[in-house]
Amino acid sequence: MGASVRKAVTLPAAVVVVLVALVFALTRWMGWSLGWVYVWLCAAASVINLFCALRWNPVLIGRRMGFAKGTKSWDLVWLVLWTPVLIAVYAVAVIESGWVLMTPDGAWLLGLMMFIAGWFLLTWSQVVNPFLEKTVRIQTDHGHRVIEMGPYAHVRHPFYVGIVLYLFSTPLMLISIWAFIPAILASVGLVIRTILEDRTLYRELPGYADYTTRVRSRLIPGVW
Repeated sequence: MGASVRKAVTLPAAVVVVLVALVFALTRWMGWSLGWVYVWLCAAASVINLFCALRWNPVLIGRRMGFAKGTKSWDLVWLVLWTPVLIAVYAVAVIESGWVLMTPDGAWLLGLMMFIAGWFLLTWSQVVNPFLEKTVRIQTDHGHRVIEMGPYAHVRHPFYVGIVLYLFSTPLMLISIWAFIPAILASVGLVIRTILEDRTLYRELPGYADYTTRVRSRLIPGVW
């Protein structure tokens, strides 16, 4: 197993271990049983995502580790500002869960559907796009080209659509009203990144300008 594969396995495993420990404490002291379901769904989704990447697009695993040369400076600033907001989604849900009385059935099922749809789009995007690094740059060292297959035939940034669906599934599945606030802020941040990334690709990636005439929607088909 190569170093990049070991890193790819270690990171999801570490996230799962932390979430399991956290939810175990909440289950023990607050009776937060829905948290267990969420944790194991995240674990299963991470394993499936990793398996699909290893099976159909293993080159992407190494490319998503670390920060490569040529990353746009504005994107590094964006990551620094956006990451705490992402963490806040979970932190707020943890703080609130167990204290607010709600009937979880309908909200949880809606969240589950968004969770599945989000992870499906995330995985599908990673399978078909070998240039889906975690930062924005023109990957001249990898022969960067426009990808038009799979979900990219419908929207230009399907990976971000998957993240937004996953973000909003979290407060629904963890029964947290206040967690919607950082989820909305994180989604707005993704929209901003979409605009900046789209502008960068339009100006610097050969063929992208033509691609935008064929696939006009950035995130929502027929809308934007």
